Amino acid sequence: MISLTVNGRAVDVEEGATCLDAAREPGVHIPTLCYYPRLPTHAVCRMCLVHVAGQPQLQPACITLAKAGDVVETASSDLQAFRAMDAQWLLARHPNDCLRCEVNGSCRLQSLIGENEWVERWEKMPRGSVAHPEHRLIDHTSPSIWRDLSKCIECGLCVEACGASGQKQYVIGFAERGSGRLPVTVFDHTLANTQCISCGQCTLVCPVGALVETPHWHAVLHTLDAHKRVSVVQVAPATRVAIGEEFGMLAGTVSTGKMINALRQLGFDYVFDTNFGADLTIMEEASELLARIQGQAGNAQPLPLLTSCCPGWVNWVEINRPDLLDHLSTTRSPQQMHGALTKRSAFARTLGPAFAEGREEPYVVSVMPCTAKKDEAVRPGLSGDVDHVLTTRELARMIKSRGIAFHALADDGAFDDPLGESTGAAQIFAASGGVMEAMLRTAAYLLGRPEPLALEWLPLRGIGPGIRTAQIAGLGAVAICNGIAAAQHLLETEAWRDQFVAIEVMACVGGCLGGGGEPKSMDPLVLDKRMRAIYALDEQAAQRSAHENRAVQTWYATELQEPHAVQARALLHTSYAARNSGRLLLMQFLDCVDRRDGAQAAALLHPDAWWSTASPFGDVHGASAIQALIDTKLPPRKYGPAFARHRMVSGADVDDLAVITPMGELCSFSVEVDRSQSPMVISRLVRTMRQECVLLSAAADPALLAKGTG
Repeated sequence: MISLTVNGRAVDVEEGATCLDAAREPGVHIPTLCYYPRLPTHAVCRMCLVHVAGQPQLQPACITLAKAGDVVETASSDLQAFRAMDAQWLLARHPNDCLRCEVNGSCRLQSLIGENEWVERWEKMPRGSVAHPEHRLIDHTSPSIWRDLSKCIECGLCVEACGASGQKQYVIGFAERGSGRLPVTVFDHTLANTQCISCGQCTLVCPVGALVETPHWHAVLHTLDAHKRVSVVQVAPATRVAIGEEFGMLAGTVSTGKMINALRQLGFDYVFDTNFGADLTIMEEASELLARIQGQAGNAQPLPLLTSCCPGWVNWVEINRPDLLDHLSTTRSPQQMHGALTKRSAFARTLGPAFAEGREEPYVVSVMPCTAKKDEAVRPGLSGDVDHVLTTRELARMIKSRGIAFHALADDGAFDDPLGESTGAAQIFAASGGVMEAMLRTAAYLLGRPEPLALEWLPLRGIGPGIRTAQIAGLGAVAICNGIAAAQHLLETEAWRDQFVAIEVMACVGGCLGGGGEPKSMDPLVLDKRMRAIYALDEQAAQRSAHENRAVQTWYATELQEPHAVQARALLHTSYAARNSGRLLLMQFLDCVDRRDGAQAAALLHPDAWWSTASPFGDVHGASAIQALIDTKLPPRKYGPAFARHRMVSGADVDDLAVITPMGELCSFSVEVDRSQSPMVISRLVRTMRQECVLLSAAADPALLAKGTG
């Protein structure tokens, strides 16, 4: 320990602490804008400058190491004057848009200005560079992340979070110098046309509103206020241990009951638990793992199995390593499994004849710790099962906007049945390593082991970045990649192919507990506190393995047959495609056809595109004609359990364009693309019915179809 003085108060701190750390010991507040506890600090905002006796110049407290005997002054009149001038310079380059800003009330710049009553001093200066108009300030192209660089204060935290100190994706970097300096995307592409994986870590560290999650909460509130639709919300495990932080509660406080009561006050008719979907995911993924290990007939998918619950990780594979797609589990994430069951199975039928007959469907919202879940909800083959995705932060904004006193709510709220029951295994999905640990509990059971595996696998736990491994008797070695950077490191060599039978990857360090949509926290131990809360919920659970969930057992008995069976695969599994591939364009186009979205389908086509339909509609020429066919000539779409999709026969094969139609017919497509367009578009699409001309069951098993009719 070392001793020093801060504003006349004696302080003892650990060796290696900064002056900022030392000031916080006695409760001295030093403003910061560019500081974030889990990223390197570069002291660019200069708000934290302090006097250190004996130093000829002011020192940035965030990077200046405290030394024994230091005398630090943080609140002198000249420091106050400098901070005011510094803030006023930022105000001259910042829009007066607080009332409409997504981070209104939680913006660090706004708080700093308000606390000190600083006023504008200079005329407004435009952001960006006149010499480089390609540096666009506003970008709303991403389904997950919005950018408004007119609000940027050049702190550099987004660059660090995306770059070498964080995710190592390097999508964002600084360009220009002086007043034109901006954090821009690679080659100034829109975010949707970069290699962004939608993890949202940039939004988590942004101290202002320059980077925010694509906001959905306004639309959700409007729908709830109208009370015209049956509304359903599902809530992820990481949200219940973090939402309280938005209302001043301690990190790691479990607020499940309060959160449920708040959701009911907001107007949701049903409040379900995403953990139910997590238990289903465990059943499906564990069964898929065993099928791959045991090499069941018709299963040619390789080992190791890569988990698929994290959409940021799935995005990374599709963008950067499409050669690994057949390693990805085809199981949907808990969010998408839950959405499919809510809209497309027995629950929807119980809501009345209009729902059972396909004329209506419930309005489904999910509350997630993750920005990439917004991206996932609009993927082809999944879109429509979840109408809107809210982050934990967005839910807090909704609660505040309606004046609900979260602190004062009773903690007795309970999830609704039948999609609200869950086990401890589902709770730990929130933490890195939790998906693997939960899957192992059930995989051992499905193997029929006379003695169950240990429930807790401590070697797989932890919030620090890196790779963790464990040897599982009867199964083999497994690995955990905590953060997308750790996964990239593991995949640099080919050793992983023979070392492991399963690998879990969470794109964000700490897993969902550190997701891009979680509350912004300056507590360096926040992930550890959230993690302890999640594992405590698991320990307290009456059932701690997914196969013990009685509601899940009932769904298999009445709707899904058994894990990985025909019905389960049709409803709970998905397909993948390399980015910028003909297969992906085909999947997107068929998704538009299924949803009767002619305009979006036309956007995927060259203006002179041809579509050979192999149907009474014949050949259709031109994007506008194809749009008209989809919008006006196809039978109106149905909803709920009556809604049927085209499904790819292969889960991931980039060259396999075989498809099962909504009517259960087997067909193949050929796709010609025009790569001169950006993004590329379809120039010719030809559908060919398989020569067998066999009308297949709408619930046919894709794996069996591929084997039997190839």
